[in-house]
Amino acid sequence: MSRWRRRGPRASVEVAPGERVLATAIATDGTVLAGTRDAFYVVDGSGGSRRVPWEQVEAAGWDLDTETFRLTEVGSWGEERPVHTAVLDEPGRLLELVHERVTASVVLQRHVSLDGRRALRVIARRAPSGAGGVQWVYEYDEGVDPDDPLVRVAAREALELARRDVGLP
Repeated sequence: MSRWRRRGPRASVEVAPGERVLATAIATDGTVLAGTRDAFYVVDGSGGSRRVPWEQVEAAGWDLDTETFRLTEVGSWGEERPVHTAVLDEPGRLLELVHERVTASVVLQRHVSLDGRRALRVIARRAPSGAGGVQWVYEYDEGVDPDDPLVRVAAREALELARRDVGLP
């Protein structure tokens, strides 16, 4: 094995003040994906850029068969969530960084059964750096109506219990 560690492709990405690019990957279409301690960046071929704080990443995954990376942003119930996909020949360290940073943003995740078949989750997220406050969100199983009065009561009670458990008002 070579003693020289292969590094991912280098690309110029403009990041927020105080941030430093930790990993990059270049998609086959020229889109540049980059990660810092605080956020994920997507820079398309025309120079358009999007910054997604790690606590706003709902899910990310890698399909080895198609070499496709997919990142979904947190969204609002009933609305389409922004999704970023890219085919990467060499993902380099980006996949590892995404997993580590998203995981670091989760303070608490609690599963709440509604009727033995359907559930909701109460999730507390914050910036991995600890800056800013904790954001509380609900995720609902398919078929769960958040406007149902019984679901609202269960969600409210689960949120109150979760806040007490982590010592937050």
